[in-house]
Amino acid sequence: MEQFQKQYALAFLLTVLTCACGFAQTSTGEPLRPQWCRELPRPEYAKLERVNINADWFEVYRIRPGVFAIYEPHQFEEVISYLILGSKRALLFDTGLGIGRISDVSARLTRLPITVLNSHTHFDHTGGNAEFFDILDEDTPFTRTNEQGQSNIYSRDALAPERICGHLPPGVQANSYSIRPFRVSHRVQDGERIRLGNRELEIIFTPGHTPDSLSLLDRKHGLLFTGDTFYPGPIYLFTPETDFDAYTKSVARLAKLAPKLKLLLPAHNVPVATPEFLDRLEKAVAQVRSGAVRPMVTEGRREYSFQGFSLLLAIN
Repeated sequence: MEQFQKQYALAFLLTVLTCACGFAQTSTGEPLRPQWCRELPRPEYAKLERVNINADWFEVYRIRPGVFAIYEPHQFEEVISYLILGSKRALLFDTGLGIGRISDVSARLTRLPITVLNSHTHFDHTGGNAEFFDILDEDTPFTRTNEQGQSNIYSRDALAPERICGHLPPGVQANSYSIRPFRVSHRVQDGERIRLGNRELEIIFTPGHTPDSLSLLDRKHGLLFTGDTFYPGPIYLFTPETDFDAYTKSVARLAKLAPKLKLLLPAHNVPVATPEFLDRLEKAVAQVRSGAVRPMVTEGRREYSFQGFSLLLAIN
């Protein structure tokens, strides 16, 4: 078991040192596009309704009635978590980097009791988990390892100056940043329903990006929260825990939902995308697998570019 945990810890470290879900980077951890900060804000945000919450680290946007995107624009991964409200409860889908206190933001948006569900347990989606008591997650070895938290060694990448746009929140120091341990209160199953009162959400296991990746479906309103299975930008599929065969099956599963969807809500860069991207993603994956499209090879990775996104794979 100890050796198993060491293997996953190494995988996690490699993820942190390489994961820049909005931008490719070099093997030394520096983004290949150091101008990323100057290119913000992304133009898509001008079309969204911003909610004033008086927070330095976060920006909040109302995507649909009862659905808020909690965006972290000051760190290069541009993580997006979602607060989803029902009549009796609220669900927080991911908790971001843990640099700012996402629990303070969610408390300003609702007085409902909040349950946390992670799209997967990479550090940039579980950083605020320790601020909550009711946390749902899968039961995989990868998940259980990441629940133990991570030391501040990871801040050497996540909070490096070239990865920060502006200033860190008061009291946050790069040399003491860590992912705190958290405790899961319930292990979810594929197809499980979460009832928030007048809103029901369905869990869809979508392994591939990680073994514990999942998506969240609001059938009634035609909303699909895709986590890191899809987002506009380079989709990272090269870390040790990535399984491209599993990813292929998960993409095909989500693509079948596209005709009944109205909106995709990804976990990085921008919080809205049209359902047609799922069809395009499925075709892109098929082209990669068949060799019909050639990649650009840089820094030990293969990047397959398509309209609106790309797939980044390791060189075998």
